[in-house]
Amino acid sequence: MKISKPFIIVCLLIFLIGCDKEVEEGVMKSDLSKDVEMVTDYGSIIIRLSDETPIHRNNFIKLVNQKFYDSIAFHRVIENFVVQGGNPTTKPSEEYKGNGDPKLSYTIESEINDKLFHKRGALGAARTGGISNRKRLSSGLQFYIVQRGVYVDSTLNIALERINKQLTYNTVVNRPGISDDIDALASFREKVFLKEEKEFTKKDTLQFNSLRSKVDLYNIDSLAKVEYENMTKKYDFPEGRREVYKTIGGTPHLDQSYTVFGQVVKGMDVVDSIAVVKTNKAGKPLNDVRIISAKMIKRILY
Repeated sequence: MKISKPFIIVCLLIFLIGCDKEVEEGVMKSDLSKDVEMVTDYGSIIIRLSDETPIHRNNFIKLVNQKFYDSIAFHRVIENFVVQGGNPTTKPSEEYKGNGDPKLSYTIESEINDKLFHKRGALGAARTGGISNRKRLSSGLQFYIVQRGVYVDSTLNIALERINKQLTYNTVVNRPGISDDIDALASFREKVFLKEEKEFTKKDTLQFNSLRSKVDLYNIDSLAKVEYENMTKKYDFPEGRREVYKTIGGTPHLDQSYTVFGQVVKGMDVVDSIAVVKTNKAGKPLNDVRIISAKMIKRILY
């Protein structure tokens, strides 16, 4: 009995589909070996996600598969620094809020990995700064792409100083006692943030001020300064890192503080085009630059 070629192809496709499986909700095993294509108003950006950061990788894949990024605009664009997107209130049907939508926002555990650094084209997870985020939790929705150009040794030394000062600050805010009071303040602030302004009460204000005053008494900046001055072993760039920043570029002062979870492999010219659009003082483009669509695509060499 002769078997037709179309029949063989159909059987092969069924077999291949059967081999694929969901590794977690919204993420198929085959997605892990694909790239992300973001089609923007200025062209396509191809991003390769890192297997070194599985939490961020899978979270991003899930959002792409859910078409979350479709029609979202870049809301923070700073030439020679980064372009940032992922704020759901930038969609055409939404009213823009700089802090995003608190009902949709969520955080994920940081995956800061020294193998992954902020060279030009790096994909990083945005996050809330300050003491309220002492664990450096990443935004589950917002991302940025590094656009900055090259550095010289003197500016890299300044970046190193910033990194080490931030590391000592992190040490202080994570001390027992201090961390407990910071968490109490952050938890209360988050609860109040979800309320409408008209729902604020005098009791809310008094409790917030009390928690804030308790944290202020530690004088964290002074403690961090002492910690830095007594630092015996400062962080330094791994071998070869300086050369990358001096020839390719990047934002080295963000290293050790933000999670990098991917890299642009094609389309940095598009990122550069977005980075030079006219913006307001907050970095929001005067004319929206949108992600028309984002999807998983076959991985190839570029």
